[in-house]
Amino acid sequence: MKKRKIKDKITLHPIMTFIILMILVIVASGILSLLGFESTYNVYNSTTKEYTSTLVSVFNLFSLSGLKYIFTSTVSNFVAFTPLSMLIIILIGIGIMEKSGFLKTAFTLLSKFCKKNTVTFVLVLISILSSIMGDLGYVILIPISALLFLHGRRNPIAGIVASFAGLTCGSGISVFLTSIDSELLKMTLTGASVLDAKYKIGTFAFLFIMLIAVILLAFVITFITEKIVSPRLSKYEFEELEEDVIIGRRELKGLIYAIGAGLIYLIIFIYNIIPGLPFSGNLLDNTQVYYIDKLFSHDSFFSNGFVFIVTMLFVIWGLFYGIGAKTIKNNNDVCEYFSHSLDGTGRTLVLIFFASALINIFKKSEIGTVLISMFAGFIENSSFTGIPLIILVFVLVALGTIFIPSSSTKYAIMAGVTVPVLMNAGITPEFGQVIFRFAECVTTGLTPLLAYYVIYLAYIQKVNQNSKPISLFKTLKYQIPYSLATGGILLALLIVWYLIGVPIGIGAGAVL
Repeated sequence: MKKRKIKDKITLHPIMTFIILMILVIVASGILSLLGFESTYNVYNSTTKEYTSTLVSVFNLFSLSGLKYIFTSTVSNFVAFTPLSMLIIILIGIGIMEKSGFLKTAFTLLSKFCKKNTVTFVLVLISILSSIMGDLGYVILIPISALLFLHGRRNPIAGIVASFAGLTCGSGISVFLTSIDSELLKMTLTGASVLDAKYKIGTFAFLFIMLIAVILLAFVITFITEKIVSPRLSKYEFEELEEDVIIGRRELKGLIYAIGAGLIYLIIFIYNIIPGLPFSGNLLDNTQVYYIDKLFSHDSFFSNGFVFIVTMLFVIWGLFYGIGAKTIKNNNDVCEYFSHSLDGTGRTLVLIFFASALINIFKKSEIGTVLISMFAGFIENSSFTGIPLIILVFVLVALGTIFIPSSSTKYAIMAGVTVPVLMNAGITPEFGQVIFRFAECVTTGLTPLLAYYVIYLAYIQKVNQNSKPISLFKTLKYQIPYSLATGGILLALLIVWYLIGVPIGIGAGAVL
């Protein structure tokens, strides 16, 4: 008898996964609302010196008002979805860099003179450090990482996975104070004022521990990429690429033109974000106190125009390379190259539409907010101290990040309770903020509720050579080794630092 052919398993398309998750959220909100799923959290007002109690309950989306909200907000939410506009604008710059040959030449030289491990390490390190740019790193580094590995004749999926791991596992790690850190710092000080109204925290309070975390994570993520993730990926066929990219005089001339023009642009730009010099600081919001707030406040030109500033740098690199290497001959070439990276983005736009709808629906349900509020209450009512308390806060923040990836939203609920509890246990507010930020790093890459997860998902689909799409769950599976390693390393780092008692930064320690 002939053996029966085993049918291939049906892969659940990411779009269908988003639809199923939306249905589950709608149904769950209805059930939880009927069960009276709610919680109260307290926010401390440093002006009135009083706590304000806020009751949060699940909003029933499985109702007439809930369904009305879904139908009336979905389109406007998609149009206002930040990753969509950022991605389109950045892709214009990446398109001209790629089509002119700038990226191919630069990445070919890089792969020729650097070992694979070194290239991966540099990519991961840049991804971790890009937290200073906010969320812009996701829309810049994910597309570029795919091209970097592609022109290095390596599977581009490995580059995408590695850069996303660096971006998410390093999202709460920053050597310098970022705009998010500055916002959280204000909440930390408000929480600390419950017990000490005059408590102060310096801008370099987290420097030492963050520096160690950056170095450790860069090496670990590189190791996981090279030894665990890359070997498990299927072989990639490079049929459309030339076997040998020849770097001649034209290409080198183009690089010189591009680097020279880019340096001039950067010098002008950097001069305008340095305060105190003649005619400088024009791109800053000088009404703010901290320099990072001057850069990234809502009224700062730098903050509002940063995406376009980076895009213009990419355009300059691509344009001047094309002029020097003679790959751009007329204005028609320039206009065609602008749209190159946007070709075939239909699937990406559809993925972004359904991802934005899921995020909007879940946010409206308030399920995540209720859970975070309950976690905060659990910390407040616990009797843990020392290392058990550190572990408790770390675990609950990591779990909460799956449901609310936004740092400021989560910390606004937790800071007023968590910071005083830690202080009563002899742990400094600075160390408390580090615990919070480290814990976020563990699970930020494991939730499709992260607005920029869809960029990672879309680019894996874009470079996938298999006839079947890669499921959302498989893209999550790629990140699990990074998440586990990050959790283990950062928690161990916190415990060791707490036990040793050395400063975590300038003028700040772990213990009061």
